[in-house]
Amino acid sequence: MLCQECKKQPATVHLTKIVNNNKTEFYLCEECAHKKGQINISIPFSINDLLAGFMDMDDPSIAVQKEGVRQCKGCGMGFEQFRKIGRLGCQECYKYFSSELIPLLRRIHGGTKHNGKVPKRAGVELRIARQIQQLKSKLQKAVEVENFEEAARLRDRIRELEKLTGQQ
Repeated sequence: MLCQECKKQPATVHLTKIVNNNKTEFYLCEECAHKKGQINISIPFSINDLLAGFMDMDDPSIAVQKEGVRQCKGCGMGFEQFRKIGRLGCQECYKYFSSELIPLLRRIHGGTKHNGKVPKRAGVELRIARQIQQLKSKLQKAVEVENFEEAARLRDRIRELEKLTGQQ
């Protein structure tokens, strides 16, 4: 769609104006939008600011304690700096800022344990451990509904898997 003003450049700005319940829509190029003074596109936009807003990182419950500026001993990054750029500096930051990160991770992901995929070649023991946990959950449900044949089968499968990992 071309700009409704200059009819030369492609329209990249969609402006909706509502005055006295009358809705007017404009499709303008950036240049015409600047000329009309309807929008200031030159405001710097940071994706980190956007994500910080979604994550409520300005929430006082996540704020850095005012006792002094805490910095990671591994890389020297402060939590305030993390809040600005949205990335931690090193693996030590996770340990050092855990009290601030745990509520943040819970709010974003709904928990603090990784439940995602595991690479095939580098997670055999982890996959078996997850399978054991799932089987134990099924075993508990089978016992609750008094399906003892299924419970015995699940118990035997759990024992086989525990032998593989050396758990018992």
